Amino acid sequence: MNPVIQRRVQLGLLVVGITITAMAFSLVAGCFKNDSAIEASKATVMAEVVSVDALHAAVDFQTPDGSFHSPRFGLLYPTELSEGQRISVEYAAYNPDLARPTGRTAMLSIIPGLSVAVVGWVVVGLLMVGVAEFSRRRNRRTAETAGSAGEATSEATDEESVSPR
Repeated sequence: MNPVIQRRVQLGLLVVGITITAMAFSLVAGCFKNDSAIEASKATVMAEVVSVDALHAAVDFQTPDGSFHSPRFGLLYPTELSEGQRISVEYAAYNPDLARPTGRTAMLSIIPGLSVAVVGWVVVGLLMVGVAEFSRRRNRRTAETAGSAGEATSEATDEESVSPR
């Protein structure tokens, strides 16, 4: 592989790794930002879990002013909830769409964020090693092919020089 192409591919892989790390950092930072917004004007209420899937839990609750709310994007940190369950929910009084189960915090986002970054760098590292190994093997094969072609050419010229005329 051409060294310039190899270097560009590896730089591209580094950019991918840095982008994945930035996304993981943003995930964790966003969770801490949401938690600080909830803590700034925290209100607590009982809610009923309406639906649950792997990444989302929808709840319904009534705020003290009498209005019903169902957060548009569901609860933050929705793990281990089941449909029909009644749970205590903390929400931002000025924005009831920002809600989480009582007792859960952004600390729960650190392990998934780090996992995304680590797995991303492992994959990028393996791809970089693979590109380098591919390039090394291809260069060695090219050198062997050129070497055997050079030997055949030199043998032909040696035979011509020793043949009697």
